[in-house]
Amino acid sequence: MFEMFRNIVKNYLHGPATRLYPFEKREPFALVRGQISGIDPDLCIFCGICQRRCPALAIAVDKPTKTWTIDQYKCVICGVCVEACPKHCINMELQYKAPVSKKENLTIRQLPKTEV
Repeated sequence: MFEMFRNIVKNYLHGPATRLYPFEKREPFALVRGQISGIDPDLCIFCGICQRRCPALAIAVDKPTKTWTIDQYKCVICGVCVEACPKHCINMELQYKAPVSKKENLTIRQLPKTEV
């Protein structure tokens, strides 16, 4: 009986055993893969290598319109597209994707360069 009270007092006086998640986020582990956050359209040459190397067929590159689209619900977060990109313009974040209420694809379009 005394053992039970000792346990109750110990748990009451110490802080919580878990992390207060939305306010305190854990640092990502080494070699973790979080999510593809997009590309840098100024560096991208829209060659389509990332599209051909994607095992889930989640990336669509349209060279004539200079548009790059990723369906993040098809993406298996393998990182092959990041490694295959010759210009290293695809960005991968270590944090996981936040919950959303509707499905949308991430589309990035290169704006035409204006001459000064």
